Amino acid sequence: MEIAVLLSGGVDSSLALHLLREEGHALRAFYLKVWLEEELSSLGDCPWEEDLRYARAVCSQAGVPLEVVALQAEYLEKVVEHALDELRAGRTPSPDIHCNRRIKFGAFLKRVGGQFAKVASGHYARLDQRGGQYCLLRAADPVKDQTYFLSDLDQGQLGRVLFPIGHLAKREVRNLAARYGLPTQDRKDSQGICFLGRIDYREFVKARLGERPGPVIERGSGKKLGTHRGLWFHTIGQRHGLGLGGGPWFVVGKDLEADVLWVAHEAQEEERLRHRFEVGRPHWIGEPPGEEVLEVKLRHGPQTTRCTLSPLEVGGLRVELERPDPGVAPGQHAVFYQGQVCLGGAVIA
Repeated sequence: MEIAVLLSGGVDSSLALHLLREEGHALRAFYLKVWLEEELSSLGDCPWEEDLRYARAVCSQAGVPLEVVALQAEYLEKVVEHALDELRAGRTPSPDIHCNRRIKFGAFLKRVGGQFAKVASGHYARLDQRGGQYCLLRAADPVKDQTYFLSDLDQGQLGRVLFPIGHLAKREVRNLAARYGLPTQDRKDSQGICFLGRIDYREFVKARLGERPGPVIERGSGKKLGTHRGLWFHTIGQRHGLGLGGGPWFVVGKDLEADVLWVAHEAQEEERLRHRFEVGRPHWIGEPPGEEVLEVKLRHGPQTTRCTLSPLEVGGLRVELERPDPGVAPGQHAVFYQGQVCLGGAVIA
């Protein structure tokens, strides 16, 4: 059977396709259209057309057919609306995690996946099988590692996917793309949430949720320092974009009923740092871990913190951090690791 390759128009998925072609696999490429051009047309350019041009150029060079699969309706329902609901509730959503679980390896697999042996993408991650189960492993490149965004996949999904570039560092990907003369070899990496493209995140939030001003108050002293435009524009741990003098200041909390944004000065470590927090709805890729020491990522990036987990009587888990963190934001995902293995994650309460 053929392998389906998800092409984004970037260098990573382009090289993934090329490496599979070099191995002799029969391939068909797919561009997933999730860009909300009607909803966001007033905010800026429409980047999906440029992405699609690059994807077509890559497929033309490789002699691989390309199909466009429109998933805007599914994306709006399963990712965008969920993110907006979380923002309204004063939480910080993780839309890219939901995109991988519900769209790229969810809605797409349901629509066309049965025709293909595997679905490949340009994600920086690796796979292994241990004890009859699939394991999601960190990528060779710790900076580009994307297992944080893939942590919500289940055994059925991992059994269908391929990550052809997970063993490569980013510089190696660029070098190989240049050696093969790929049309995307010099294209910059995309940044931000996939459905926004080049649209500014704050402008998107403003267009969908509007503004609801309220006071910015220093935690501890109760002193009003300024006014914010809406709690949904801010997240716990945020430093930039507050417009306050005498800083640096950091967001440390929100009061939805009073529309108060709580901040603390850098020197106020006891107000900023969290040693422990609770998570709900844990999702484990394999067997749930015991209470041994693990590592946790609270955001995408190479940094992990040692932690221990303990069950709560009402469900969920308590996470104790070995090193306190200033950016523990409700709604975000905490993703757990044991060595190179990504165990899964849970939503911060």
